[in-house]
Amino acid sequence: MRKFPSQDEIITSVIDGIKTAKSNYSHWSSDELYLSYAPEKFLTIHVSQEIAKLKNAPEIFIDATVADILRCSLAKRDGFKTFMKERYLTPDVLCLTLDERFEHKTDNDSVSRVIMSLKNGVRNVQEDYKSDVEKICKMIDREKPEDSSLDYGLFAFYLDISSSARKKSEKRLIEIIESFDVIVKEYKHLKSRFVGGDINKIENIGEWTVGCYVIEPIWILENT
Repeated sequence: MRKFPSQDEIITSVIDGIKTAKSNYSHWSSDELYLSYAPEKFLTIHVSQEIAKLKNAPEIFIDATVADILRCSLAKRDGFKTFMKERYLTPDVLCLTLDERFEHKTDNDSVSRVIMSLKNGVRNVQEDYKSDVEKICKMIDREKPEDSSLDYGLFAFYLDISSSARKKSEKRLIEIIESFDVIVKEYKHLKSRFVGGDINKIENIGEWTVGCYVIEPIWILENT
């Protein structure tokens, strides 16, 4: 097995990357709260930069297709089309994919290990968020560990609300996490947990928080 960053290292990098995006956007725009106004890929770029700092940093791919990820993770590489058809997976993309880093001999020997969706301006339960969580579940769920190289998936997000919002961040987080838990529980070989969620309050302006929902096979040990 080639060296690969631990799950804790990756999750910390993801959360730190989003927080750095928040800090940079606030500095550049003088907007203390609404990172959600930032350009597309703003989170993806900052998270990628943070992961790249890790010792034994993985290869990082932005917007890799579901088909390519499966081709680089399934035990039978040519079985990705059947896999997608059986699990009703569409030709979509994932925000970030982390592969093992090694000297490649061909363009077909990549090994994908982690997939993630990054969302900005998350405030409520939405169908596209649930769809991303279900997509991750379909891609990593399997009966035997050796059937795929994918270790786990992440749905990481930035949440902000104004001080005038009637429903506060804590309640919103609970509802979002519960909606994801319902999906994961449909897969008997998967489990989930939530990391982050500390509420930051800006007086007379609003609240913001960063969260990371982790989806992993039941045989994966925490803090690995």
